[in-house]
Amino acid sequence: MSVAQPLAAKAGAEMLAKGGNAIDAAAAIQFALNVEEPMMTGIGGGAFIMIYSAKDKKVFVIDSRERAPYKAKPDQFLNPDGSEMDFYEAQSMGIAVGVPGTLLGTATALKKFGTMKLADVMQPAIKMARDGIIISKDFGQWLSNDYKWKLEKTPGKAYPFFDSSGNLLKTGDLLVQKDLANTLQMIADNGTDIFYDGPIADAIADIVQARIGPMEASDIQTYDVKWRNPVEGQYRGWEIVSMPPPSSGGLTMIQMLMMMERFDIGEMGHNSADTLHVMIEAMHLAYADRGAYMGDADFVPIPIEGLLNPDYVASRSALIEMDTTNESPPPGNPWLYERITSISAPKVASAAREGRHTTHFVTSDKWGNVVAWTTTIEDVWGSGIMVPGYGFMLNNEMTDFNFTPGGANELQPMKRPRSSMTPTILFKNGKPWMATGSPGGPTIITTAMQVIMNVIDHDMTIQEAVDAPRIFSGWYPWVSWEEGINEDVREELTTQFAYLFDDVPGPIGSAQSLVIDLQTGKIFAAADPRRDGTVIYVKGRAQK
Repeated sequence: MSVAQPLAAKAGAEMLAKGGNAIDAAAAIQFALNVEEPMMTGIGGGAFIMIYSAKDKKVFVIDSRERAPYKAKPDQFLNPDGSEMDFYEAQSMGIAVGVPGTLLGTATALKKFGTMKLADVMQPAIKMARDGIIISKDFGQWLSNDYKWKLEKTPGKAYPFFDSSGNLLKTGDLLVQKDLANTLQMIADNGTDIFYDGPIADAIADIVQARIGPMEASDIQTYDVKWRNPVEGQYRGWEIVSMPPPSSGGLTMIQMLMMMERFDIGEMGHNSADTLHVMIEAMHLAYADRGAYMGDADFVPIPIEGLLNPDYVASRSALIEMDTTNESPPPGNPWLYERITSISAPKVASAAREGRHTTHFVTSDKWGNVVAWTTTIEDVWGSGIMVPGYGFMLNNEMTDFNFTPGGANELQPMKRPRSSMTPTILFKNGKPWMATGSPGGPTIITTAMQVIMNVIDHDMTIQEAVDAPRIFSGWYPWVSWEEGINEDVREELTTQFAYLFDDVPGPIGSAQSLVIDLQTGKIFAAADPRRDGTVIYVKGRAQK
């Protein structure tokens, strides 16, 4: 398994050591990350869960994405004059909080595919929260004064993250989360109903309403997870199975890979000027389609078949030329490639702003089950609202909707916002071969894509593929990049295409991943060094 944090990885390994399977391990990891990465994930957020069941020889997708409250309004993120609210102001208000789904998604996965009880997989997290954990350097960076304004949102600063003098804890301090430990124990003792149809639901609704949000306890009581059909495609003979809407991740990633398949990426060279140019252009074209067509398929028709139709993708790929760039490419019309063609191109609405603070992990077991799991509370520390007395942070996932009404990602009651989360499993001849994914908001999609390309096109090991420097560009001319992208290459691209690279590099994503040797069955996992990534193997079944 590969997890962004070491204690959570240990919690998962404990389940495997006790005879549990990959799903048991994943559930334990999810709860442990609520303790070790509470700024990224927790029971106050949502998750996309992808499970390959060796017994069924099939991939199952659980959508436990947050949902808009019944009384949410499409224009709730607009100022009285019709302008859009400031993102940072909006994200810390009650209107930003979606109905949490992580707990029910985890319990659903465990009940359907696991072998252990909910209470059993929760024990490591309960112990961690009650006994305390030492704040790592990775954790400590999120306890800086840059985020203090957010962590003070709950009246009385009822947080374990402050010391007795009102200062934020720091790297090396002991963090004890007694309220969270008690909450997790309540759930372990009573099941998920105590959260969704009990005092915790009332407490969530009360604090959201106190922060001027429309959520009611009935919104939480009626929350349900969705079983989705994954989206599928191919890249150079490998079968890709990824997350469907309301995630835009799978469609956008597969579309980009299909666009680039006509180019000899391996011959062009890893992160060469030619390769980066093709990648950037594919990103711009795919993200134009993403903004126009993708949202919650329960509310808006999405041309899934058309977006991945080979002829449609070829028409988009033909726009990629080696000596020029598409400065503002409009979306195409994939409806022309659907069996149903009467739907016109939708309104292209203002872009949603996504936080880049999420977490991702992968697990596998000796029976051949594979799990790719991405989980979030959206921006760092979510809304900054902790449920008083219960010790967990609430998400700000409603800010993933477009602030200005209109388009596929318009905010509507009971709707799930568009996501970029891209847990993905690749297959060869029907056998699971690779699992990957990442945090990072809109960069999630391109991070997963680059890890896949690094292995398939550039013949890297999975660890090399994860370690390699990445780029991201959602629109012309801006390009984010990591240290290791050659300066001469950046200068060449700037001179020829007027791309504007960020002034300084910065980390992009955290792609915990694994590859299975199809001949020997050995598992090769990769921990992303951009966080405290940790790989653990149990009982010597596999090796690095």
